Amino acid sequence: MTILAIDIGGTKLAAALIDDALTIVTRCEQPTPASKTPEALETALRELVAPLAARATRFAVASTGIIQHGVLTSINPANLGGLENFPLTQTLTQITGLPGIALNDAQAAAWAEYQALSATVDHMVFLTVSTGVGGGVISHGALLQGPGGLAGHLGHTLADPNGPRCGCGRTGCVEAIASGRGIAAAARNDLAGLDAKAIFAHARQDHPQALALVDRSARTLARLIADIKAAFDCQCVVIGGSVGLAPGYLEHVHAALMQEPAVYHVELRPAHYRQDAGLLGAALFAKE
Repeated sequence: MTILAIDIGGTKLAAALIDDALTIVTRCEQPTPASKTPEALETALRELVAPLAARATRFAVASTGIIQHGVLTSINPANLGGLENFPLTQTLTQITGLPGIALNDAQAAAWAEYQALSATVDHMVFLTVSTGVGGGVISHGALLQGPGGLAGHLGHTLADPNGPRCGCGRTGCVEAIASGRGIAAAARNDLAGLDAKAIFAHARQDHPQALALVDRSARTLARLIADIKAAFDCQCVVIGGSVGLAPGYLEHVHAALMQEPAVYHVELRPAHYRQDAGLLGAALFAKE
């Protein structure tokens, strides 16, 4: 069974054909439409999957936001706004003529990363630090989705009650501080207007403000991980995303976590499937 896997993110859309051996046969991607309207997303998805759909037997979508009964709702309009109650699976069935399923992208990535761990791990949390901060929770070997699809949105837990306002409407969320968007929003003076990738490049050149911004993100994530350990008593936390996998970032997070009391320490691992975790996880979930 060949699955057409689709990953809808805040900055890019990706699609791939994945075979029974979980091998990506072909892969393509394009930017997420800037207008972030239902019409723009539908057009972009049509362009993305048109060359692939005829070779698949079903589709599986991993998308940012909350997925409930195949419908997409954006928790943070800054990441994927204008998509209140977008009928994601219905739209893709109309485009492709295939049956399919949809789930949150971080939940999908968590499911893929869980399969890459040893059989002795039954409790794992996945965190992606990218445009936003998302997560997925594996408990007793099962993926937690929640009745409303909200489970795992750990980036919208509180980091600083006096912190910046998050796109979800709360003040001081982890996402508003630790994400790529949060890092860029806090930049001042000569770093103002730069994106997270550029700020990380400055940090590698020992730019004081860039180093401080990366450290602020890493410390915020470490405090979140301590909270996660307290909440789920997980055996490991897997870190992915463009920020999470940036050179040296995981080491910063580990150093900050080691400053917490020992009871909150937990093994940290980089994502095994890296940028393809969402695609592969969606395909795996569809097969089951």
